Amino acid sequence: MFSIFNIWGTFSKALFFLSLTVSLAGLVGNALLLWHLGLHIKKGPFNTYLLHLAAADFLFLSCQVGFSIATIVSGYEDTLYFPVTFLWFAVGLWLLAAFSVDCCLAYMLPSFCSPDRRPRYTSFVLCLVIWALTMPAVLLPANACGLLYNGMSLLVCLKYHWTSVIWLAVLSGMACGASKFLLIFGNCCSTQSPTKFCKLAQCSGILLFFCRLPLVVYWCLRPVIKFLLPFLFPLATFLACIDSSAKPLLYYLKGRQLRKDPLQVALHRALGEEFQSSLGGLSLPMRQV
Repeated sequence: MFSIFNIWGTFSKALFFLSLTVSLAGLVGNALLLWHLGLHIKKGPFNTYLLHLAAADFLFLSCQVGFSIATIVSGYEDTLYFPVTFLWFAVGLWLLAAFSVDCCLAYMLPSFCSPDRRPRYTSFVLCLVIWALTMPAVLLPANACGLLYNGMSLLVCLKYHWTSVIWLAVLSGMACGASKFLLIFGNCCSTQSPTKFCKLAQCSGILLFFCRLPLVVYWCLRPVIKFLLPFLFPLATFLACIDSSAKPLLYYLKGRQLRKDPLQVALHRALGEEFQSSLGGLSLPMRQV
Protein backbone atom coordinates (compact mmCIF):
# COMPACT_ATOMS: atom_id res chain seq x y z
CA MET A 1 0.00 0.00 0.00
CA PHE A 2 2.79 2.44 0.96
CA SER A 3 4.67 1.62 -2.24
CA ILE A 4 1.60 2.61 -4.28
CA PHE A 5 1.46 5.99 -2.50
CA ASN A 6 5.20 6.47 -3.07
CA ILE A 7 4.81 5.74 -6.77
CA TRP A 8 1.85 8.12 -6.97
CA GLY A 9 3.80 10.87 -5.16
CA THR A 10 6.79 10.49 -7.48
CA PHE A 11 4.53 10.47 -10.54
CA SER A 12 2.69 13.58 -9.35
CA LYS A 13 5.92 15.48 -8.68
CA ALA A 14 7.36 14.49 -12.04
CA LEU A 15 4.24 15.77 -13.84
CA PHE A 16 4.34 18.96 -11.77
CA PHE A 17 7.89 19.83 -12.81
CA LEU A 18 7.34 18.69 -16.39
CA SER A 19 4.31 20.99 -16.60
CA LEU A 20 6.38 23.86 -15.21
CA THR A 21 9.17 23.25 -17.72
CA VAL A 22 6.80 23.00 -20.68
CA SER A 23 4.94 26.11 -19.50
CA LEU A 24 8.15 28.17 -19.33
CA ALA A 25 9.06 27.12 -22.88
CA GLY A 26 5.50 27.82 -24.05
CA LEU A 27 5.59 31.31 -22.51
CA VAL A 28 8.61 32.19 -24.63
CA GLY A 29 7.02 30.73 -27.77
CA ASN A 30 3.68 32.48 -27.28
CA ALA A 31 5.39 35.78 -26.41
CA LEU A 32 7.29 35.64 -29.72
CA LEU A 33 4.07 34.67 -31.51
CA LEU A 34 2.20 37.60 -29.99
CA TRP A 35 5.02 39.97 -30.95
CA HIS A 36 5.15 38.89 -34.59
CA LEU A 37 1.45 38.25 -35.11
CA GLY A 38 0.42 41.41 -33.28
CA LEU A 39 2.93 43.85 -34.78
CA HIS A 40 4.41 42.46 -37.98
CA ILE A 41 1.63 40.49 -39.72
CA LYS A 42 -1.43 42.15 -41.23
CA LYS A 43 -4.58 41.12 -39.42
CA GLY A 44 -7.42 39.32 -41.19
CA PRO A 45 -10.44 37.28 -40.04
CA PHE A 46 -8.55 34.04 -39.45
CA ASN A 47 -5.29 35.16 -37.89
CA THR A 48 -7.31 37.44 -35.58
CA TYR A 49 -8.58 34.26 -33.89
CA LEU A 50 -5.02 32.94 -33.65
CA LEU A 51 -3.78 36.22 -32.13
CA HIS A 52 -6.40 36.04 -29.38
CA LEU A 53 -5.75 32.31 -28.95
CA ALA A 54 -2.05 33.04 -28.41
CA ALA A 55 -3.03 35.62 -25.78
CA ALA A 56 -5.28 33.09 -24.01
CA ASP A 57 -2.52 30.46 -24.09
CA PHE A 58 -0.02 33.01 -22.77
CA LEU A 59 -2.30 33.86 -19.84
CA PHE A 60 -2.96 30.17 -19.12
CA LEU A 61 0.76 29.36 -19.09
CA SER A 62 1.56 32.48 -17.05
CA CYS A 63 -0.91 31.43 -14.36
CA GLN A 64 0.44 27.89 -14.51
CA VAL A 65 4.01 29.12 -13.93
CA GLY A 66 2.98 31.65 -11.27
CA PHE A 67 0.91 29.24 -9.19
CA SER A 68 3.54 26.49 -9.57
CA ILE A 69 6.30 28.75 -8.24
CA ALA A 70 4.00 29.85 -5.40
CA THR A 71 3.36 26.18 -4.56
CA ILE A 72 7.10 25.46 -4.48
CA VAL A 73 7.73 28.44 -2.19
CA SER A 74 4.77 28.03 0.17
CA GLY A 75 4.47 24.26 0.10
CA TYR A 76 0.74 24.15 -0.60
CA GLU A 77 -1.54 24.74 -3.58
CA ASP A 78 -3.68 27.88 -3.60
CA THR A 79 -7.44 27.32 -3.89
CA LEU A 80 -7.62 29.79 -6.78
CA TYR A 81 -5.17 27.81 -8.91
CA PHE A 82 -7.68 25.61 -10.72
CA PRO A 83 -10.50 28.13 -11.47
CA VAL A 84 -8.09 30.89 -12.58
CA THR A 85 -6.04 28.68 -14.90
CA PHE A 86 -9.18 26.99 -16.22
CA LEU A 87 -10.64 30.42 -17.06
CA TRP A 88 -7.95 31.13 -19.67
CA PHE A 89 -8.03 27.52 -20.80
CA ALA A 90 -11.78 27.89 -21.50
CA VAL A 91 -11.19 31.10 -23.45
CA GLY A 92 -8.73 29.21 -25.64
CA LEU A 93 -11.20 26.36 -26.11
CA TRP A 94 -13.93 28.77 -27.23
CA LEU A 95 -11.55 30.57 -29.62
CA LEU A 96 -10.48 27.24 -31.09
CA ALA A 97 -14.12 26.30 -31.65
CA ALA A 98 -14.85 29.64 -33.37
CA PHE A 99 -11.72 29.40 -35.53
CA SER A 100 -12.43 25.81 -36.59
CA VAL A 101 -16.09 26.46 -37.41
CA ASP A 102 -15.21 29.65 -39.33
CA CYS A 103 -12.58 27.77 -41.37
CA CYS A 104 -15.09 25.00 -42.05
CA LEU A 105 -17.77 27.43 -43.25
CA ALA A 106 -15.32 29.37 -45.41
CA TYR A 107 -14.13 26.12 -46.99
CA MET A 108 -17.62 24.73 -47.59
CA LEU A 109 -19.34 28.01 -48.59
CA PRO A 110 -16.64 30.21 -50.09
CA SER A 111 -19.12 32.38 -51.98
CA PHE A 112 -20.92 33.36 -48.76
CA CYS A 113 -18.30 33.09 -45.98
CA SER A 114 -15.05 34.14 -47.66
CA PRO A 115 -13.04 36.83 -45.83
CA ASP A 116 -13.75 39.51 -48.44
CA ARG A 117 -17.55 39.03 -48.16
CA ARG A 118 -17.95 39.52 -44.42
CA PRO A 119 -17.92 42.71 -42.30
CA ARG A 120 -14.37 43.78 -41.61
CA TYR A 121 -14.34 43.44 -37.81
CA THR A 122 -16.53 40.34 -37.44
CA SER A 123 -13.76 38.10 -36.05
CA PHE A 124 -12.45 40.83 -33.74
CA VAL A 125 -15.89 41.50 -32.26
CA LEU A 126 -16.56 37.78 -31.85
CA CYS A 127 -13.26 37.36 -30.00
CA LEU A 128 -14.17 40.21 -27.62
CA VAL A 129 -17.56 38.59 -26.97
CA ILE A 130 -15.82 35.30 -26.21
CA TRP A 131 -13.51 36.97 -23.67
CA ALA A 132 -16.46 38.71 -22.02
CA LEU A 133 -18.76 35.66 -21.82
CA THR A 134 -16.18 33.13 -20.70
CA MET A 135 -15.55 34.87 -17.37
CA PRO A 136 -19.07 34.44 -15.95
CA ALA A 137 -19.36 31.00 -17.58
CA VAL A 138 -16.38 29.79 -15.52
CA LEU A 139 -16.36 32.00 -12.43
CA LEU A 140 -20.06 31.66 -11.55
CA PRO A 141 -20.00 27.84 -11.21
CA ALA A 142 -16.57 28.02 -9.55
CA ASN A 143 -17.92 30.48 -6.97
CA ALA A 144 -21.10 28.48 -6.38
CA CYS A 145 -19.12 25.26 -5.92
CA GLY A 146 -16.72 26.72 -3.35
CA LEU A 147 -13.62 27.14 -5.52
CA LEU A 148 -13.25 30.90 -4.87
CA TYR A 149 -12.91 30.89 -1.08
CA ASN A 150 -16.69 30.95 -0.60
CA GLY A 151 -18.84 28.19 0.85
CA MET A 152 -20.60 25.77 -1.47
CA SER A 153 -24.34 25.95 -2.09
CA LEU A 154 -25.29 22.51 -3.37
CA LEU A 155 -28.37 23.36 -5.43
CA VAL A 156 -26.85 26.50 -6.95
CA CYS A 157 -23.61 24.60 -7.58
CA LEU A 158 -25.44 21.83 -9.45
CA LYS A 159 -27.40 24.33 -11.56
CA TYR A 160 -24.36 26.35 -12.61
CA HIS A 161 -22.12 23.31 -12.94
CA TRP A 162 -24.38 21.43 -15.35
CA THR A 163 -24.87 24.59 -17.37
CA SER A 164 -21.09 24.85 -17.72
CA VAL A 165 -20.86 21.14 -18.56
CA ILE A 166 -23.32 21.54 -21.44
CA TRP A 167 -21.51 24.66 -22.62
CA LEU A 168 -18.11 22.94 -22.61
CA ALA A 169 -19.52 19.84 -24.32
CA VAL A 170 -20.96 22.01 -27.11
CA LEU A 171 -17.68 23.90 -27.56
CA SER A 172 -15.59 20.72 -27.59
CA GLY A 173 -17.98 19.08 -30.04
CA MET A 174 -17.91 22.11 -32.35
CA ALA A 175 -14.11 22.33 -32.33
CA CYS A 176 -13.50 18.60 -32.75
CA GLY A 177 -16.34 18.13 -35.25
CA ALA A 178 -15.27 21.02 -37.50
CA SER A 179 -11.60 19.99 -37.49
CA LYS A 180 -12.41 16.32 -38.17
CA PHE A 181 -14.78 17.33 -40.96
CA LEU A 182 -12.02 19.40 -42.56
CA LEU A 183 -9.58 16.54 -42.11
CA ILE A 184 -11.83 13.92 -43.73
CA PHE A 185 -13.72 15.93 -46.31
CA GLY A 186 -10.79 18.13 -47.30
CA ASN A 187 -8.39 15.23 -47.83
CA CYS A 188 -10.71 12.49 -49.11
CA CYS A 189 -13.93 13.90 -50.55
CA SER A 190 -13.04 17.19 -52.18
CA THR A 191 -10.94 18.14 -55.18
CA GLN A 192 -10.26 21.59 -53.73
CA SER A 193 -7.12 21.73 -51.63
CA PRO A 194 -7.68 23.01 -48.07
CA THR A 195 -6.22 26.45 -47.33
CA LYS A 196 -3.37 26.82 -44.87
CA PHE A 197 -5.78 27.96 -42.15
CA CYS A 198 -7.91 24.85 -42.71
CA LYS A 199 -4.77 22.75 -42.25
CA LEU A 200 -3.97 24.64 -39.04
CA ALA A 201 -7.53 23.96 -37.85
CA GLN A 202 -7.02 20.25 -38.60
CA CYS A 203 -3.80 20.11 -36.57
CA SER A 204 -5.30 22.17 -33.74
CA GLY A 205 -8.28 19.79 -33.62
CA ILE A 206 -5.98 16.80 -33.22
CA LEU A 207 -4.09 18.54 -30.41
CA LEU A 208 -7.39 19.52 -28.79
CA PHE A 209 -8.71 15.95 -28.84
CA PHE A 210 -5.66 14.45 -27.16
CA CYS A 211 -4.43 17.34 -24.99
CA ARG A 212 -7.40 19.59 -24.08
CA LEU A 213 -10.29 17.19 -23.59
CA PRO A 214 -8.83 15.51 -20.44
CA LEU A 215 -8.96 18.85 -18.55
CA VAL A 216 -12.50 19.45 -19.82
CA VAL A 217 -13.49 16.00 -18.54
CA TYR A 218 -11.87 16.78 -15.17
CA TRP A 219 -13.83 20.04 -14.85
CA CYS A 220 -17.09 18.29 -15.71
CA LEU A 221 -16.60 15.31 -13.36
CA ARG A 222 -14.26 16.83 -10.78
CA PRO A 223 -15.83 15.47 -7.55
CA VAL A 224 -15.90 11.90 -8.88
CA ILE A 225 -12.50 11.97 -10.61
CA LYS A 226 -10.81 13.64 -7.64
CA PHE A 227 -11.78 10.62 -5.53
CA LEU A 228 -11.44 7.76 -8.03
CA LEU A 229 -8.65 8.99 -10.37
CA PRO A 230 -6.52 11.52 -8.48
CA PHE A 231 -3.71 11.23 -11.04
CA LEU A 232 -5.91 12.60 -13.85
CA PHE A 233 -5.65 16.27 -12.83
CA PRO A 234 -1.83 16.58 -12.99
CA LEU A 235 -1.82 14.51 -16.18
CA ALA A 236 -4.57 16.64 -17.77
CA THR A 237 -2.75 19.82 -16.72
CA PHE A 238 0.47 18.56 -18.30
CA LEU A 239 -1.32 17.74 -21.56
CA ALA A 240 -3.02 21.17 -21.58
CA CYS A 241 0.39 22.81 -21.15
CA ILE A 242 1.69 20.82 -24.12
CA ASP A 243 -1.25 21.98 -26.24
CA SER A 244 -0.78 25.66 -25.35
CA SER A 245 3.00 25.46 -25.82
CA ALA A 246 3.01 23.50 -29.08
CA LYS A 247 1.07 25.95 -31.25
CA PRO A 248 3.93 28.44 -31.90
CA LEU A 249 6.16 25.54 -32.92
CA LEU A 250 3.37 24.13 -35.11
CA TYR A 251 2.94 27.47 -36.90
CA TYR A 252 6.69 27.79 -37.42
CA LEU A 253 7.01 24.28 -38.85
CA LYS A 254 4.01 24.85 -41.12
CA GLY A 255 5.53 28.04 -42.50
CA ARG A 256 9.16 26.99 -42.77
CA GLN A 257 10.29 25.95 -46.23
CA LEU A 258 14.05 26.21 -45.77
CA ARG A 259 15.98 25.17 -42.70
CA LYS A 260 17.43 28.67 -42.30
CA ASP A 261 14.16 30.57 -42.71
CA PRO A 262 13.93 33.39 -40.12
CA LEU A 263 11.16 33.13 -37.56
CA GLN A 264 9.28 36.17 -38.91
CA VAL A 265 9.33 34.85 -42.48
CA ALA A 266 8.06 31.41 -41.43
CA LEU A 267 5.30 32.86 -39.26
CA HIS A 268 4.22 35.27 -42.00
CA ARG A 269 4.06 32.41 -44.48
CA ALA A 270 2.00 30.31 -42.04
CA LEU A 271 -0.27 33.01 -40.60
CA GLY A 272 -0.41 35.83 -43.15
CA GLU A 273 -3.90 36.21 -44.57
CA GLU A 274 -4.60 35.15 -48.16
CA PHE A 275 -6.93 36.45 -50.82
CA GLN A 276 -9.01 33.53 -52.03
CA SER A 277 -10.00 33.45 -55.69
CA SER A 278 -13.71 32.73 -55.83
CA LEU A 279 -13.32 30.97 -59.15
CA GLY A 280 -10.20 28.91 -59.11
CA GLY A 281 -9.54 28.50 -55.40
CA LEU A 282 -6.03 29.86 -55.84
CA SER A 283 -4.43 31.86 -53.06
CA LEU A 284 -2.18 34.86 -53.46
CA PRO A 285 -0.06 35.90 -50.49
CA MET A 286 -0.37 39.43 -49.16
CA ARG A 287 2.51 41.81 -49.38
CA GLN A 288 4.53 41.62 -46.20
CA VAL A 289 4.40 44.72 -44.03
